[in-house]
Formats: sequence, structure tokens, C-alpha cells
Amino acid sequence: MKIALCQMLSTQDVERNIATIREYTALAAARGAWLVVFPEAAMRCFGGSLYDAAAQHEFTFRSALAEIAREHYLTLVAGGFAPVELSDEWDLRVYNNLYAYDQTGTETIYTKVHLYDAFGFKESDGVKAGESLRTITVDGTVIGLATCYDLRFPKLFTEYARAGAQATVVAASWAGGEGKVAQWQVLTTARALDSTQFVLAVDQASPASADARADVTQPRGVGYSRAVDPLGLTLVEAGEAPEILVVDLDLSRVADARQSIPVLTNAKLGY
Repeated sequence: MKIALCQMLSTQDVERNIATIREYTALAAARGAWLVVFPEAAMRCFGGSLYDAAAQHEFTFRSALAEIAREHYLTLVAGGFAPVELSDEWDLRVYNNLYAYDQTGTETIYTKVHLYDAFGFKESDGVKAGESLRTITVDGTVIGLATCYDLRFPKLFTEYARAGAQATVVAASWAGGEGKVAQWQVLTTARALDSTQFVLAVDQASPASADARADVTQPRGVGYSRAVDPLGLTLVEAGEAPEILVVDLDLSRVADARQSIPVLTNAKLGY
């Protein structure tokens, strides 16, 4: 199964980001991709009022993704935001969602479960967490959906594997800083090994790739999108700049890995 990881550099201009998604999807489709994945916050980069952007642009963004998926007859996944309807007008938060559309435009939404309250950042100040996992099916293959900080929680990935997933998408806007690229690489590899499945990790490109003065410690992306196989082998990896990676997954490697290192069946007490 051919998949594309589209490492983009989101801006605060939603229409511009939609145009980038449209362009990159067309390029990925031309290279034979059946599943095309964009990062967290593909709708709009972090910074400023996410609530205002979500309230104004959520419907437009979702409609555009569904249209693009139908046009190219593939499955499209991209991160965006939806306003949380609350009675308290002073508590204006959003859901951090992954929107997935199949070739008919049918929608699946995963809401980020683990919020990035770490390294001095507190995502929960403006975002409400989700409470359940979601999978999609692409040409008969079950694929889990995860977002950024979820990557640090192994059980999420093993739960997907036990639910039949042969791959899990991780869409991210990974914050930079000392050691953060290495952590991204180690964690994506570890989660593939933990759950003996493919990990399809697509990050935002690093803002430094466009502006050397950018603050890379904010959750705006570091690049290095990558696909890792069930035995921890890196199949493809991007650099810091925007890039489209296309890789053909050999799904038989999942069964082979689960036979040779049956960690899912050997686990005791659910751990």
C-alpha cells in the first residue's frame, strides 16, 4: 500500500494552507499514494486565537478535505481545530482533531487524547482533550490515528494493534529544542517496536527552514517526518523543510514481526 507523508509548513492563513494541501495531495496522488497524511495543525499553525480560527474556518476546512479526497479517490488525513461549545463565554477552547476522509468523502474524526502540558507549554489552557481512539480502513487495512504528544504513551499504540491496526498515523506539530529531534526519532521507532506495526509519523516542517530567526521551541514543528516498519527500520525520513515522502508498505512485515517478537501476546497483566 502506497502512502504519502506530506510535511508542510502551516501558516495562520487557512485558505493558503488548504491550497497547499490541495497541491501536495495532487502530487502524492500522481505518485500512486492511496493514503495521504498531513500534520497536526495543517488547518492553521499554533499561535494566536485557535478558537476564532476554528469558529470561522472549521466547516470550510472540512469541506475542502472531503472534496480533495473525492477528487483524487484516496484517503486524506489532516489536523485541524473545532470550537468547543461551552456555556462559559470566557472558556473558549477547541478540540485538536485529525480529520480523515475516504474516497467517497466519508468522515472520521479523532480528537487528541493526550494534550501537550509539558516543557513549559500548557495545551490544555486552550484545548479540550478527546476520550476515545479512532481507526480508519484503507483498502482493507486498519490504521490508527494519533496526534503529537500521544506518541509518548505506548499503551495507545498497543491498543490500536490489539484492535487490528497494522499501522498508526502520528500527525504532529512537534516543538523543537535541545534533544527534541532525537526524541521524535526514538519515540516513533519505539512505538513501532512496542506494537509491531508501521508508524507513519508526519510533522510540520521546521519554521527555521523558512526563517532562521524563528522560535523553534514553540510547537510549530521540527520536520523529520518518517515511516518506521514493525521491526523499527526507518523506511523514509524527511529533513527540516517541506517535503512529500511516498513509501510502499509491505504489510506482510506486520505478521512477520508479530510472529518473531510476539510482544502483544507475551504481555502480562495488560502491560
